Amino acid sequence: MTLDWRQWPADLSPHWREAETRLLSPGSPFELTENAGSGLATFRNIAPNLGALLAQAQTFAERSYIIYDDGAHHAELTFGDLYDRARRFAGWLQSEHGLQPGDRVAILGANTIEWVVAFWGTIAGGGIAVALNAWWTAAEIAAALERTAPRLTLVDAKRRERLPDSAAAAPLDESLLDTIRNTEPVASPHQAAPDDTAAILFTSGTTGRARGVMQTHRNMTTLVMCNFFHGARMALAGALAAGVDQPPAPEPAAVLVTSPMFHVSGLHNAVLTVLAGGATAILPGSRFRPAHVASLIERYRIKSWGYTETLLRRLLEAPDIDKHDLSSLAVIGGGGSPIPAALQDKARTTIPSAAATFGVGYGQTECGSLATLNPGPELAAHPDSVGRPVPTVQIEIRDETGKPVEDGVEGEIWVRSPMVMPGYWNDPEETAAVLSEDGWLRTGDWGAIRGGRLYIASRKRDLILRGGENVYPAEIEARLLEHPQVAEAAVVGVDSAEFGQEVKAVIVLAPGQQPDVDALRDWCAETLAYFKVPTHWEIRNEPLPRNAVGKVLKHEL
Repeated sequence: MTLDWRQWPADLSPHWREAETRLLSPGSPFELTENAGSGLATFRNIAPNLGALLAQAQTFAERSYIIYDDGAHHAELTFGDLYDRARRFAGWLQSEHGLQPGDRVAILGANTIEWVVAFWGTIAGGGIAVALNAWWTAAEIAAALERTAPRLTLVDAKRRERLPDSAAAAPLDESLLDTIRNTEPVASPHQAAPDDTAAILFTSGTTGRARGVMQTHRNMTTLVMCNFFHGARMALAGALAAGVDQPPAPEPAAVLVTSPMFHVSGLHNAVLTVLAGGATAILPGSRFRPAHVASLIERYRIKSWGYTETLLRRLLEAPDIDKHDLSSLAVIGGGGSPIPAALQDKARTTIPSAAATFGVGYGQTECGSLATLNPGPELAAHPDSVGRPVPTVQIEIRDETGKPVEDGVEGEIWVRSPMVMPGYWNDPEETAAVLSEDGWLRTGDWGAIRGGRLYIASRKRDLILRGGENVYPAEIEARLLEHPQVAEAAVVGVDSAEFGQEVKAVIVLAPGQQPDVDALRDWCAETLAYFKVPTHWEIRNEPLPRNAVGKVLKHEL
């Protein structure tokens, strides 16, 4: 069966039904239209590209767009400043570096104002922003640069030494803003075609090698509309439940940004949606400190936060959290997988102002981070579900032959939407493995549809989800097997109260070798990002358990 936004579960609140009916009706800002011949719906009033979104910054020229506040350093960027600096940055890229439409510009750094200017400046100049993972090692960075061949890499001081000497680079710091200050700006942002690539974000493949997910302008602007729809639906449903026909008009709000901007959630939900809505993004620095974050919520009256389970848990369990005024938080949402019911309850109790909207969702980089949502009273009633498809999204559960299965039967989750990527950059084989000719994405995740809602059974089966980071065992196993001490290696995830899961390595030593976990840990850290390095180790004397064709039986480890 195919599940989409038009199908209502039998127990869906009448207020939610009424809200969705109104918001998706003809003539509304969220009216949908079907693309001829594709069977896909899209928003009629969608912005044609990110350049058009950037131009909207002029509407909110005097408002703060970004506030960076790590406790020691404070900086602000207004929407008007952004529009000016992005166009000057674009002019600098074109005049000094020969940027042409479709050229790549890589960005490697922590969440800062300069990162945001570099992103929008690349878009304004017609380039493709390549968001490199700031936690990668030098080898991982070099591999991504080789694959994407950027014309220029913007890099902050902390990561400069990880960059290959051959890479054309410029500093990603305040000096960059000084450099472009007197540059002639482009007259207006580049107007790309909707299906042109706007950005490349990275996700690990099943072999561990990073794959560059192409995000088109249509992918990104559709997600912005879905985020706006979700906010409008919650507000209208809440008003109807309170006996009010219309909610008050939304006011500009502050949004807490704790996800890295090189992640799909940080880039899409903070950089893009915040700009389009005239909100203010609050950046708390590169390290998550619960007390500091709580103080920022108080100081800036932050209204919205897109959490990861790890960071939510750390905030809720922080000492003296009850002494902070968190009452401005009205919207809290996260995604990737269901979170424990006990943590949901603790969030509602600790932050009651957001209890009515607290939600989870499902998505991945390849489908723009958002496929389903389960917010507010829906989540309270169905805490194990990741909810229903958002507008434009279709979901099917299929067996291993690709055939759709019946309601309630587990299988692989397939997704189709205008938010689904066109493919992996310069990687046709990996693209063909996950995208069908008619636009369906094989997520690799296992789940089931029950009663009109999606339930996750497992994330990519072999995948380890550590603190919001995807970790593929194959990459770590390959590194371990290069060590002369190691005869066999298997990597699995183990439960962690702090991170959800942590990485465990099970090792069989080569004959005559003595165990040296410190040496093996250092060996991994030479080429693997810190979150991939095993924190749990088991040395075995007997061979690893395998099936008839030699595959390691990880469920026995």
